[in-house]
Amino acid sequence: MTDVTLEAVRKSYGDVDAVEGVDLRVADGEFLVVVGPSGCGKSTTLRLIAGLETATAGTIRMGETDVTGVEPADRNVAMVFQNYALYPHMTARRNITFGTGSSTSFTDAEIEERVREAAEALDITDLLDRKPAALSGGERQRVALGRALVRDPDVFLLDEPLSNLDAKLRIKMRAELAKLHEEFGTTTVYVTHDQTEAMTLGDRVVVMDDGEIQQVAPPQELYDYPATQFVAEFIGDPAMNTLPVVVDRRDGRPVATHAAFSLPLPGTGDTVPEGPAVLGVRPEHLSVANGDGEPAGNPIEATVTVTEPLGDSLLIECRAGDDAFRVEAEPRLGLVSGDTVRVRYDPERLHLFAADTGEALYHSDTGRRRGAATPVDPDPA
Repeated sequence: MTDVTLEAVRKSYGDVDAVEGVDLRVADGEFLVVVGPSGCGKSTTLRLIAGLETATAGTIRMGETDVTGVEPADRNVAMVFQNYALYPHMTARRNITFGTGSSTSFTDAEIEERVREAAEALDITDLLDRKPAALSGGERQRVALGRALVRDPDVFLLDEPLSNLDAKLRIKMRAELAKLHEEFGTTTVYVTHDQTEAMTLGDRVVVMDDGEIQQVAPPQELYDYPATQFVAEFIGDPAMNTLPVVVDRRDGRPVATHAAFSLPLPGTGDTVPEGPAVLGVRPEHLSVANGDGEPAGNPIEATVTVTEPLGDSLLIECRAGDDAFRVEAEPRLGLVSGDTVRVRYDPERLHLFAADTGEALYHSDTGRRRGAATPVDPDPA
């Protein structure tokens, strides 16, 4: 195993920068997930680590070795592709062992033993004599993983390996990948566009957009403290609501004012910046007042436009003024389009982002600005 370091790595295709100045370190034994929308540069970053693409600028190191210009075969990495890349005329066993004799120092007996161990770990022992056409999508994916495992690489690189599987099988394979990493402990970089995969698999998650890293953090930190509005809207399902507001002071306390409502914000002048901003609040941190007396806090009056029953909850799209937002409510409220509702919010789960740059300015549960060393007491004595 080894660590992987990228320093100011850039990849350009003519005048287009697919990856722009990426700085990243993957710790020895870490499971790092890179997530982002199509075209954000995540797969290009993975291919740069593998050596399948040549960096336009910057340095890539594995351990203490500079591998920026090293051929893929000499990097001791194993890559699992989205389309599995299996030879259709070879059995699963032959696909797993193909090239191992020439690219590794293992003896034939050692290769057979590694195949046996990998097949047992992946539960494909009974499939080794079948060709890919006789295997399901999940079984082909296991064979592709087996081919990577037998090479004993320093680094695993996985490029959207579950995207071709149905939803139920993806969930099962996610669990198996987590178990495999726990068992083998190999440094792993996993690329996906699915933020659920990112949140469930990664020790840390890298969020990319337009060739740049937006944030690198453990999954819960991404959810609780998004560094930018892009991260806030990308991480979480359903996505965080974002609404334009102006922050000012009333009786010495900060208030976020929207065209249709005003929300008092926990904090002080030191923790909540004044001026135009974007208010962020997740649907699960909103609720509908049930009519039993006046709701606590300062409710938002809104009009229901769409309801989406989810079984365990009811996702409601509401409109306040010209802006829409979603609320995750109790499942049996019986609301229909056109109903007026009063929406309560959790004051400890509000966020503010800069209106011009999208940078995080404030998270109400800590009253801290982005990058502050310690939380600021919102009510200092």
